[in-house]
Amino acid sequence: MTDSVNHLRPLLAELTLEQKIAFVQGADFWTTTPIPEIGLRAMTLSDGPAGVRGPKWDEREPSLNMPSGSALAASWDIELAFRYGAAAASEARRKGVDVVLGPTINLQRSPLGGRHFECLSEDPELSAALAAAYVRGLQGSGVAATPKHYVANDSETDRFTVDVRIDERTLREVYLAPFERAVEAGAWSIMSAYNSVDGVTMSENDLLETPLNSEWGFDGVVISDWTAVRTLDAVAAAQDLAMPGPAPAWEGLADAVRSGRANVGDLDRKVLRLLLLAERVGALNGRTPVEPTPIDGRPFVREAAIAGTVLLQNSGILPLDPSALGAVAVIGQNARDARTQGGGSATVVPAIVVSPLEALRAALPAAEVRYEIGAIVQDGVTQIPLAAMENPVTGEPGVRVAFFDPDGVELFAENRRSSALVWFGGEAPIKASRTVVVETRYTPTESGTIQLGFAGANPGRLYVDGRLLLDDSPTKTGTNLGASILNAPSTTVAVVVEAGRTIALRGEFTRRARHAIDGSFSVTIGVAPARTDPDELIARAAASAKTADVAIVVVGTNSEVESEGYDRANLDLPGRQDDLVRAVAATGTPTVVIINAGSPVILPWADQVAAVVQGYFGGQEFGHAIADVVTGAAEPGGRLPTTWPAALEDVPVIDVTPADGRLEYREGLHIGYRAWLRSAASPAFAFGHGLGYTRWDWTAARRDGDTVVVTLTNTGGRAGKHVVQVYAERPDSAVERPARWLVGFATVHAAPGATVTATVPVPSRRLAHWAGEWVVEPGCYTIRAGASVADLPLALEWTVES
Repeated sequence: MTDSVNHLRPLLAELTLEQKIAFVQGADFWTTTPIPEIGLRAMTLSDGPAGVRGPKWDEREPSLNMPSGSALAASWDIELAFRYGAAAASEARRKGVDVVLGPTINLQRSPLGGRHFECLSEDPELSAALAAAYVRGLQGSGVAATPKHYVANDSETDRFTVDVRIDERTLREVYLAPFERAVEAGAWSIMSAYNSVDGVTMSENDLLETPLNSEWGFDGVVISDWTAVRTLDAVAAAQDLAMPGPAPAWEGLADAVRSGRANVGDLDRKVLRLLLLAERVGALNGRTPVEPTPIDGRPFVREAAIAGTVLLQNSGILPLDPSALGAVAVIGQNARDARTQGGGSATVVPAIVVSPLEALRAALPAAEVRYEIGAIVQDGVTQIPLAAMENPVTGEPGVRVAFFDPDGVELFAENRRSSALVWFGGEAPIKASRTVVVETRYTPTESGTIQLGFAGANPGRLYVDGRLLLDDSPTKTGTNLGASILNAPSTTVAVVVEAGRTIALRGEFTRRARHAIDGSFSVTIGVAPARTDPDELIARAAASAKTADVAIVVVGTNSEVESEGYDRANLDLPGRQDDLVRAVAATGTPTVVIINAGSPVILPWADQVAAVVQGYFGGQEFGHAIADVVTGAAEPGGRLPTTWPAALEDVPVIDVTPADGRLEYREGLHIGYRAWLRSAASPAFAFGHGLGYTRWDWTAARRDGDTVVVTLTNTGGRAGKHVVQVYAERPDSAVERPARWLVGFATVHAAPGATVTATVPVPSRRLAHWAGEWVVEPGCYTIRAGASVADLPLALEWTVES
């Protein structure tokens, strides 16, 4: 690192001890400390990675909601990942952001991991290649990437305190591999995780120095996950920036330096790295940040969502012929209220979301498209539509929010355009407030009894036309930020409303610090699903399907299943969705099932339906992407980045729950498909699996230096995309290895009848194992190429000389 920062040492010499200490801590939730005397402005950090929220969680400053990490990985497209990073950079600069906290490159070790939608895949090579492209795309536009969470933050249970126990070879070959490639791509920052590895919390762990700095040559900034710096011991470690700031754990740093308990040289190294980061992002000496190439966001999101949509099975019903359809039954809560992103800190607030129902109606203008909810999936209240609300102060659509101190003095007020509100930074004086009051005038569009209420982790009262109807303190579902702020529990009361008759709503909420990061707050005032008999909902859906030409059922997860803050209890679809699919399929109407989930779910009815499409969390254009794929306007471009089991009990690596504070990675190298290859059970869908709308002939594979050249021909009647996957085997190896492991891949596109060639690099490192150093075992490897880990028609011998 010395060479890269030498030119900054004169600036370092100008700083006082107090300025240095302030600089290595955040100034607040999202910014670093400015030092105008040396021409240093504040740098703004923001959550990513599937969009850039900016320093405010605010619908008035919307963000582009891109497909989630697992959807990006399902594209298996390095060029798309580069453009994805460039799109994130464009968004970042639009919002004044210098550092994006992403991509998330932890591995999907167990399918029960609650945050896997945000991660890329279960495989280190696929994750590494896409992560490197993301980093290059983002930083090529002058915005810093922050691959996270270094390292072994692969599940959410007790994530602040869990001690992951993992052998060195597994750590190097599996979990560190994506981070190493991100550093090779030039990452300007890395985020250290909450968890410990082998007994030492990551913000103090030697892994921050070796291999990150000493072996990989990382010269960037290690940023802590929020509140992950716990003690002054992190000063001696290669932990550079404590966020948010000022960090309580480093409150005594000045005294520690003066007394010799902390080394000023360690502090200076952090400052120099931060100055280098500031120079890179254009925050030093009046530099102008790089101006990213503007991105037409919505078309890109639509393209990326299509590229990651996986056709799991198809009897031939897809693509649908719109001209042949008279009646289409669209069924499922997720068809109308799509999940475009998982829960947690990666959440962004888009200006618009296109649902599958809306998009299918637009794509099938000549058909009768009718809708039934079928089953309740999203529990709790959802925000009131903006058009149905009137701010009582301004008369504009929205709500009025006011903040009061313990004496009842109003400190601050703002006009918002949503009844789902989160404060996680920004101007609102959360810490100084005792009470938050939300007011609006609500005009229902339908008459009847609704379940009106609020969601939040704080005691609240809800008044309707001045009358107190609800006084409750919802029971939170977890103890951390993800559960108490970003997925808060709901409480409701039955209220009779009349269409067109306006009612006055007033919510009063008492703030209390209940989570790891004080100074944040959330509340949603809204309406929960009607308490209709579940059997009746299913019967209505089946009746609608029975008289349709085709039924399209959209099933999926909810915020209690896939979110930051907790892991999954099982892999089942929530609610009565399995019963719903079975009932619709039993009508005899061809049934297409769309899965709106970020990670695997169990599909016990798969053999009863005509087609299954995995759409992931496809971003704000999710609906259009689904409509494009099912009508054949676009090719389903995705292949699975994660193995899908047929039953939970079949999963070979499942444990996410620590025992006595420890989580043992006993499976070693064998996670994901590697573990399945050693298992007696077979998955429902293999790693890398995905179908298209054309046919392919795998012609030949040959070695050309350090590359595999694969030739294949599109023998079908329409243009298509395929993903060429290359795996290595070494059954006679002198060391333990996976039965098969991915060493490279490439995407190809071909017109009908065209032959294409994919060139897949296989550098020697992809064959190496860790034995205190990287060792390539001499001898003969078998290289296989094909369409998935279970479908590899081509093979060749690959000899490594001694």
